[in-house]
Amino acid sequence: MSAPDVVAVGGGHGLAATLRAGRGYARSVTAVVSVADDGGSTGRLRAAGDRPAPGDLRKCLVALAGETSPLLRAMEHRFDAGELEGHAFGNLLIAALEDSERDLVAALDEVGRLLGTVGRVLPTTTVPVQLRGVVGSGAEVRGQVAVARQPDLDVVTVEPSDAPACPAAVAAIVGADQVVLGPGSLYTSVLAAAAVPGVGDALRGAADRLVYVCNLRPQASETAGYGVAEHVAALERHGIRPAVVVYDPATLGEAPAGLPVRLVGAQLADPGGGAHRSDLLGPVLAGLTGADWRAA
Repeated sequence: MSAPDVVAVGGGHGLAATLRAGRGYARSVTAVVSVADDGGSTGRLRAAGDRPAPGDLRKCLVALAGETSPLLRAMEHRFDAGELEGHAFGNLLIAALEDSERDLVAALDEVGRLLGTVGRVLPTTTVPVQLRGVVGSGAEVRGQVAVARQPDLDVVTVEPSDAPACPAAVAAIVGADQVVLGPGSLYTSVLAAAAVPGVGDALRGAADRLVYVCNLRPQASETAGYGVAEHVAALERHGIRPAVVVYDPATLGEAPAGLPVRLVGAQLADPGGGAHRSDLLGPVLAGLTGADWRAA
């Protein structure tokens, strides 16, 4: 295949690693990002005015930015005093443009233009949503921060349950040559994105092009004790069966035989490292499409 059109779905630092990897082999890269976060600067902005969470959108815009610039450096700047203490400038910029343009997608496209991004960043939905988690006992917890602290998670959904998917995000998934889920927090990033009904339906329709990248290690509470099999089972509880699961055996352990997916084990981080390296992840993802990897 020639350079593919790639869509990466999820949130947080993990999705940013996939986006940087995609820049090394894709013709186009689009991020479809969860907006259910309610912690930190994002949580304060949501409390001040009901809006989709901007924090993960900001991280993805930075990952796709062109040349280093003062604005790019400012996007990740956090104020350390006064009423703005703890706020990331990029979150404020996205929120301000969303208010002035009355359109979150238009606001993200404008920030992308200012940063010279090499791809597009889209929200899973343009309406405010709250993450809802159900544990094995049937008990419920609400809010992304609370769900992340909860062991024995079974499924996650978003409220309102009929939150409309961003049409451009759905179109990007439907038209992609490769759709990459993650890496990132399984329930509060990856499945939080898939929980928006239209996005989940698009992912199920793209099953033959769908690649899931496992986190490097279990996360305290959220995925405590998880190996590859538990990740696959969690995806299936949400109706998602990827064609390929990529993982790092050195950090997550060997996957058991008999799982109903194609497994690709590869080094994805430095020994003892806590984060995916884009220059290691990129060639693996490129190889799945037959595209050439071009190191930055």
